[in-house]
Amino acid sequence: MSRFQTNGLGQDDFAEMVAEDVERALAHYDEAINRSTVVSVGKIAGSIASAVTLLSPKLQRAIDTIHADLPGLAQKFVRALAAEAARRSEAGTAGTTNPPTALLADEAPPPQSDDLESMLIEDWAGRVAGSTYLEENLRIARSTLHRWQRRGDVIALRKGGRKHVFPLAQFVDGRPVAGISDVLSLIGNPRLAWLWLTRPAAQLDGRIPIDLLRQDQVEEVVEAARVFMPG
Repeated sequence: MSRFQTNGLGQDDFAEMVAEDVERALAHYDEAINRSTVVSVGKIAGSIASAVTLLSPKLQRAIDTIHADLPGLAQKFVRALAAEAARRSEAGTAGTTNPPTALLADEAPPPQSDDLESMLIEDWAGRVAGSTYLEENLRIARSTLHRWQRRGDVIALRKGGRKHVFPLAQFVDGRPVAGISDVLSLIGNPRLAWLWLTRPAAQLDGRIPIDLLRQDQVEEVVEAARVFMPG
């Protein structure tokens, strides 16, 4: 459980908080550094810190075992990021939000829906929680959660017998983000729907649907889900 989740701090707010701390530290370390570069470094650090907290416990432990390799891996990431930025600048597309192609090329393909039943939920769905956690930390009453589940307004994943858990990334300000119900109605299977929502989507030029929903880009994501599940 991440500290910002227990404090009720949203993922975006946490990323911004980390970014501000990094900006102050960097400005103090090197007063001559360009201001725009300071802001970019802060955003990168905040985004990475926020993303790591949403990894499954198993993946977080995996990162813990490669501390010695982290500087080298970080350098590869930054070089790939810079190369992608240069490519977009030359192509006149610096304002787009597509993920770096050099990074996508190194990613393993996402698991198929048929494989999900044999995998631990946390290993493919990210952080999930039951109704007790949501009531105590996000102040979502059990009755409200169950009503959302019955109406298809929230994605619930079966874990074991009859128990359901809920991916935390679908909640903003104690409510499921707009568009979840539309995607779920189009895709049908909650596991397949969440898998699609949390992976780079070809229908969205490699962007991640849940990230766009959290930015209120509902229509674009719903249309992409309709293309993903035609008919």
